[in-house]
Amino acid sequence: MTSFAMGKQEEMLVRRITEIYECVSKLPALSPSKEVNELLTELVNICIPVIAIDVSTLSSEVQAMRSELILLCGEAEGLMESHYSDLLASYDNPLDHLSLFPYYSNYLELSLLEYTLLMRHVPSPPGRVAFVGSGPLPLTSVVLAKQHMPAAEFHNYDLDPTANDRACRLLRGDPDMAARMAFHTADVLSVTHELRGFDVVFLAALVGIGHDEKVRVIEHLARHMAPGAILVVRSAHSARAFLYPVVEPADLRGFEVLSIHHPGDQVINSVIVSRKPQGGHAPGAAAVMRPCKCCEMMQGFHHFGHGSMMEEVALEELPS
Repeated sequence: MTSFAMGKQEEMLVRRITEIYECVSKLPALSPSKEVNELLTELVNICIPVIAIDVSTLSSEVQAMRSELILLCGEAEGLMESHYSDLLASYDNPLDHLSLFPYYSNYLELSLLEYTLLMRHVPSPPGRVAFVGSGPLPLTSVVLAKQHMPAAEFHNYDLDPTANDRACRLLRGDPDMAARMAFHTADVLSVTHELRGFDVVFLAALVGIGHDEKVRVIEHLARHMAPGAILVVRSAHSARAFLYPVVEPADLRGFEVLSIHHPGDQVINSVIVSRKPQGGHAPGAAAVMRPCKCCEMMQGFHHFGHGSMMEEVALEELPS
């Protein structure tokens, strides 16, 4: 594709995203409804194809629109999760009916991806896991606990007490999950010594929507997580950055970046796996990245609306 054609494609994409943003921003409410669902489904569908677009190079007007759009999408996502959490809670065993959530298959794929990437960098399955920003429908924690880490404890953190109340109700009817999953109402920036007790910390995409806020959260985690612990961060790439905030490897100050994965399928979030060094790197120090001798680079083709593209960079841990 010529640079002219790519430029036109980017222009058309941004124009349509702006139109959707203007429609969404005028809605009286973002709770699940026919209009909300149709607009956000179209937005997701046009952002999923891998298009060569760098949102950091867009105009200040588009950047401001993107920031507002991410906030609106985050609000709509929270309301949708609350709606389906309440629906699931009406069943005797809510976890038996998770497929009622329309994006459940996406969470299955994302959780498998994160677990697969994680297990490349740990000697054994983690025993204690934290998920920051778990929300009213903590599907990642549930899927990881039930399907991939059946012996692990999961500690879920969220600012919203009503989100945690909703999440707790979902464990009714599953004593094993209820015994292994805890929910804490807290701002992660106020959580300190508890973080040292986790082998892995997952950071949800919408925790720290602004760049400075995201970096502040990451630096806090670098300060208080245990040496050798893993941090799994969700990011976004290409046009998907209109849906979620972007985390660059350089933002992971105080961590060694181990792998980066940009999906090209229906999984929207990129995944960055990093490790707090055993010693020698102070929190706030520049992120460490060094390609290993057998770096993996896997790429395919993508034409608008067809095919897939996946890129992964594996990085080795540097000696302390």
